[in-house]
Amino acid sequence: MDYWKNLFSTGYVNTQGHLDVSPSQSSAIVSILSAGTFFGALGSPVLADNIGRRLALVVSSFVFILGVIFQTAATSLPLFLAGRFFAGFGVGLISALIPLYQSETAPKWIRGAIVGAYQFAITIGLLLAAIVDYATKDRQDTGSYRIPIAVQFLWAIILIGGMLFLPETPRFLIRKGNHDKAARALSRLRRIAPEHPAILAELAEIRANHEYELSIGKSSYIDCFRGPMLKRQLTGMGLQALQQLTGINFIFYYGTQYFKNSGIENPFTIQMITSCINVGSTIPGLWAVDKFGRRPLLFWGAVGMCVSQFLVAMLGTLTTGQDASGNILVYNVAAQKAGIAFICIYIFFFASTWGPLAWVVTGEIYPLKTRAKSLSMTTATNWLLNWAIAYSTPYLVDYGDGYANLQSKIFFIWFAACFLCISFVYFLIYETKGWSLEEVDELYSECKSARESSSWTPKATFAQMQNAAHQGEKEGKVSHHDEHVEA
Repeated sequence: MDYWKNLFSTGYVNTQGHLDVSPSQSSAIVSILSAGTFFGALGSPVLADNIGRRLALVVSSFVFILGVIFQTAATSLPLFLAGRFFAGFGVGLISALIPLYQSETAPKWIRGAIVGAYQFAITIGLLLAAIVDYATKDRQDTGSYRIPIAVQFLWAIILIGGMLFLPETPRFLIRKGNHDKAARALSRLRRIAPEHPAILAELAEIRANHEYELSIGKSSYIDCFRGPMLKRQLTGMGLQALQQLTGINFIFYYGTQYFKNSGIENPFTIQMITSCINVGSTIPGLWAVDKFGRRPLLFWGAVGMCVSQFLVAMLGTLTTGQDASGNILVYNVAAQKAGIAFICIYIFFFASTWGPLAWVVTGEIYPLKTRAKSLSMTTATNWLLNWAIAYSTPYLVDYGDGYANLQSKIFFIWFAACFLCISFVYFLIYETKGWSLEEVDELYSECKSARESSSWTPKATFAQMQNAAHQGEKEGKVSHHDEHVEA
């Protein structure tokens, strides 16, 4: 995008003798978006718990649109940076609110596929972004950057329009005491009458669970780390952190060199290969999540990623070298092509398991009382690690003074992280397939080991326990009255 570099340059000249933004300016452009996403995710409960999940998504979309307007109108760095921050803030809000809305509205038997579709939409977005960028990069006018940025208006408008027709989540309405509205909202979502026994039973369970949570007090951010909630909170944050540490963003952002080593020079071809695999591989994951469950998919996905990353690391380390200037020397092109094959296999395992399931699991393991706050912190963890990896990777990989020059050895780091993922799933991920959000809450209360969660079944619903408690109170009052009459 040479036109953009010339227009936004403040006088810095790159090594090819062309005007460009300086490395520090480039770092600011990248990091300010990440800062926006981080703080946006943390701020999402302010909207979600006060104006509702539905309106919060509408407001968040307008924040994103503001950022897009600033970037589209910009002809210099200050306004462009402001736009990047507001766009990032909007993305951070939306990325925490969408899984929250999906989890609270989806039927339990397809909740995994619905929440996982969020990741599927992300993969499609990456593919379309690559196509639009490639189509406009050689334009010698403001369209080279304004067109790909302005295209984002469309998706924000679609989201706003869709939310105007969708109902608020029944769980938020129950939380606010609007039981009639909750019944109507659930009726619209399930497409059956509000008086249907299934609607009444689901609402009774949501209401009983909420009343139980109210009986033990209100929640704050500190409460997300107290008592039994600590395990759940750390599980969600760890899951989102490990999703980033598997190395997926390194491959998409910095993997070009490994394709070039095998003879594929065109960066657009590389992007199309990785993006198409990413999109296509997410589809079987959406089918499998509600058929086989969360634990087996995450476990075997981590095993597949671990093996793939190890083989890529070995093939790259043993069959490449460097000259005195730091240029890559390829000793075995066939081995490099094998490495590319394993990178593609790795993307398949990630896209069909850890990509969508990190959002699925974090969207369903928290109780209603802390759900918005807990999800905001897990999403913020994802964005924080996203930034940390993007910022540190050049220092780990590149050649020169002050750089680690790991080259292909960096895949050993991703291998180690994937190995950690295997243990993480085995010891900490509970099987939640087929259970309502209220039953998942009961699962964590009764089942102390994730390894035993697959065989767990609920002993009683919250509604049944509440009815039993009320019945016990009535019997106690009658007994007390009888004793008083006898006296």
